[in-house]
Amino acid sequence: MAIKTTDFPAKQKQLNEDITNQNFKRCYLIYGDEAYLRLQNRDKLVKALDGGGSSMNFSKYEGDGCNPAAIIDMAETMPFLSDKRVILVENSGFFKSGCPELSDYLKSPSETTFFIFVEKEVDKRKDIYKAVTKVGFDICCEEQDADTLKRWVASKLRAEGKTISPRALAFLIDRVGTDMSNISTELEKLVCYCMDRSEVTEDDIDKVCANWLTSRIFAMTDAIVEKKQRTAIDLYYDLLALKEPPAKILALITRQFNLMLQVKEMVDNHRDKAQIASAIKLAPFLVGKYMNWARNYTFEELHEALELCASNDEAVKTGKLDYIISVEIVIIKCTENKVQNS
Repeated sequence: MAIKTTDFPAKQKQLNEDITNQNFKRCYLIYGDEAYLRLQNRDKLVKALDGGGSSMNFSKYEGDGCNPAAIIDMAETMPFLSDKRVILVENSGFFKSGCPELSDYLKSPSETTFFIFVEKEVDKRKDIYKAVTKVGFDICCEEQDADTLKRWVASKLRAEGKTISPRALAFLIDRVGTDMSNISTELEKLVCYCMDRSEVTEDDIDKVCANWLTSRIFAMTDAIVEKKQRTAIDLYYDLLALKEPPAKILALITRQFNLMLQVKEMVDNHRDKAQIASAIKLAPFLVGKYMNWARNYTFEELHEALELCASNDEAVKTGKLDYIISVEIVIIKCTENKVQNS
């Protein structure tokens, strides 16, 4: 299996150079799972092309109700007292469902119009994707790995005159997750909290940073794997207190067991961490955690856990069980210490 590589750093460098040199492509497509990077690049381009998107030569179309004909009409409208018109199309769904009209138009667009498309997901088989990449530039803003996130956090803190140890950095990522928007928000809180000090410590992070749903789920799964029934139940009711729907919690528990099963199968087939991360689209630094969890289970136990999750979900949907109780049953049964036959 080929190890997944990323061209994001090279693409980001090229985009930054386009902006610095004012040498713009006709179209830009910004997509991917990392919303922070998508929006950051969108705003940089809008500012560079139109000075912030506030002029009469800037138009924005958003949502799955975007009208291709209206976008094309605007693209054909000459800019007012300027040499360019900027059109931002965001979350249109064109790159998932296709858009023949824009695909054809982009083969020979107006020389005064610049397009910025921003989408979470794209289908590279669609004609509109091929059209944009032929006349323009695309960048996939994917979830960053742990090392990249740590360098980014350290640089943001340095800009604020703060330092942070490698151990505290790892603790921060583990606590708040890998979403860069969440991390950025938590860093703002940390900088304010540590205003009179130069170093951000683990204790600061523990006191200031919120325990997001992801970290709670990880903590609960840790407790389930380690057969710490009381801890797992307490964490479950903490999640309920945070207004998390039990159906969502059950789905996340199911996902964790499913990932453990996949990881265990690939380890058994001698796949390395990079190959596993690529295959199941998991951040590489999390693979080791799933490998450790999976060692605590046999294949039979993981299959049983997944069947239990599925059967309890079905029992709720057929009115045989209450959702809150059904998830508690899953946790209790998965944390039972089975008596092994000698």
